[in-house]
Formats: sequence, C-alpha cells, structure tokens
Amino acid sequence: MRAEELRHHAGTPLRTPVYPLRPTRFTDREYLNVVYRTDPAALRDAVPEPLEIDEPLVRFEVMKMGDVEGFGPYLECGQVIPVRYGSERGEYLHAMHLNHFGATAAGRELSAYPKTVGEPALHVESGALVGTLDYATQRVATATMAYKWQPLAEDEARAQITVPTYAVKIIPGYNGDQRVCDLIRTEISDVTVKAAWTGPARLQLFAHVMAPLADLPVLEIVSASHILTDLTLAPAQPVHDYLSQ
Repeated sequence: MRAEELRHHAGTPLRTPVYPLRPTRFTDREYLNVVYRTDPAALRDAVPEPLEIDEPLVRFEVMKMGDVEGFGPYLECGQVIPVRYGSERGEYLHAMHLNHFGATAAGRELSAYPKTVGEPALHVESGALVGTLDYATQRVATATMAYKWQPLAEDEARAQITVPTYAVKIIPGYNGDQRVCDLIRTEISDVTVKAAWTGPARLQLFAHVMAPLADLPVLEIVSASHILTDLTLAPAQPVHDYLSQ
C-alpha cells in the first residue's frame, strides 16, 4: 500500500471496514429519558471547565437504535448533564455504554463520545417501559416508566433531543502526554418525531467501578419521556483547545 493511500483511511485495521466516513442516519431511534436531581458537588466534579452548571440535573438515557446506516441495530445507555457554554445551553456527554463495537469506535474516533462497553436493554413489561444497563454480569442501572402514559408535545420532544452536546476528546501521544485535548460540540439534525410520551418514572443506579453511573446519585426524579424518532448526527466541531492554555 502506497503512503498516499494511507491518508484516505479513517483508522485501523486498514483492510477491515469499521465505520463509514459520513454523517450517520438513524431510523426508529427510541429513547427512554429520566431526568433526575443529583448531588451538586458530585456534578461539579464531573463537568469540565469551561462548561457551567445551573441546576444539579442529570438525564439518564437508554436508546434503542432500530436501524443505523453503516452499523445496523444496537443499544446505548448513559448519562448527560445540562450545561452552559457561554450563552448557549446544551448537554455534556458524561458516560455512554454500547453493545456494538463499530458504533463505539466511530463515536470515540470520529467524534468525542465517551463510549465504552456495556449491555443495555429496552423493552415493555407489564405496563412499564423498562430500560437497563448491565456491565458483564452485573446490573448497573434500572429505569422504569409507565408505558405510553401521557402524550408529549412534538415540539417539546424535539427540544429534548436536539440541544447541542459537548464532550472532551483526548488523544494520547506516544510518550504518554496528550496530542489532542479538546472540548467538542455536536448537534442532531433532520429530526422527525414519530411519537412521544411522558409519565411517572423511577431509576436505580448500582455502584460499579467500570461503569460509575452511581457516582451521580439519584436524589429526586424530575421528569421522564419516551420518544421515537428519525435523525442524523452531524460531525463534531472543536470549540475549545485545552492544550493552548
């Protein structure tokens, strides 16, 4: 393989396709969102500068991807935190656990999503929408919401999932230092809300060293939603270079 050919590859392995180099379209992406109040000190410790926090809130999410271009179906679960970057309100991507290697690699390498392994699940059981996260054989999270309890306005559902998102991208150097340390911004576009509901919900988090979601403890449930949508993920853009400070 000639040297100039290498510049057309997104990553390794060179001969094994892992992800396409284009915006990703999601069809029938299903969300279970539970917003809860947590410990302010723990939240301040988790959110990097220059992002700022107004209220000590966390959104726990389970996402069931019905069909994803380049990847097929998979599930994802994690925590996002409402923040401000200057005058813009958005969400900081704190933790994401997936059951699909290609989607994990694409999120980490092409963007800055904090993706790692896990076994999320989302299903309906005896009148409840149930979202769970396991790490290997250990339960990390269980969320329940009354199934299709009350319709949620389309505009409100769209607003919940289209706020700008922020994450930290770190690429280590060969001698152990950092080659890249950026705050990046992404945004969802081309959204079609197919259905949305709200209702009562509960959330339990269990301590696990490899999936420390419980480090942001549940103090009070604020709201919950169940949303079915089609959408496109836009490429990430750097907004702050920590190494230039």
